Amino acid sequence: MTEILVLYYSHRGGTAALAHQVARGVESVTGVQARLRTVPKVSTVCEATADPIPDAGPPYATLDDLRDCAGLVMGSPTRFGNMAAAMKYFLDGTSALWLSGALAGKPAGVFTSASTAHGGQEATLLSMMLPLLHHGMLLVGLPFTERQIIETDGGGTPYGASHYAGWLDTGRPASEAEQQLAQSLGKRVADIAQRLQTVS
Repeated sequence: MTEILVLYYSHRGGTAALAHQVARGVESVTGVQARLRTVPKVSTVCEATADPIPDAGPPYATLDDLRDCAGLVMGSPTRFGNMAAAMKYFLDGTSALWLSGALAGKPAGVFTSASTAHGGQEATLLSMMLPLLHHGMLLVGLPFTERQIIETDGGGTPYGASHYAGWLDTGRPASEAEQQLAQSLGKRVADIAQRLQTVS
């Protein structure tokens, strides 16, 4: 069974909800399953560590999850047009995989969630792509053949799936178009990973 790692960090739940839609898209491809993983918050106290198992949601990701996957779809909330510190911290610890080339040639996509419609969604997606390029991964986006990109009044970009989540007191669930684009991204990464395994 081909496994695609759906790796994300979520603070208020918007990115987590999108991750589940990505996983649905991954598993719509026959013979492929999604492995949902998250990363812990970055502590403001030096040397503090989180419990090895989170209170809720999927397990925390390990380097083995990255090494073993056939593809990756990574998500983070938008933080001033950049990925959240928790995801950056996790990626900063992947040097061993970079040295061995463990991720080179594997497909990857990215997704995000932001509180405002113009909160830096595309910049955040691009920020997540940079370390994946350094790892030699093959970036997968969303082409304009996905009609929802043209029609959505919320999230959704050619760089990856996104969600306009709204403010804390007026949060909004992912729209139908945002959900469909997240599923399409997962499906595209899964399909490409499977094709690459067939030819290798």
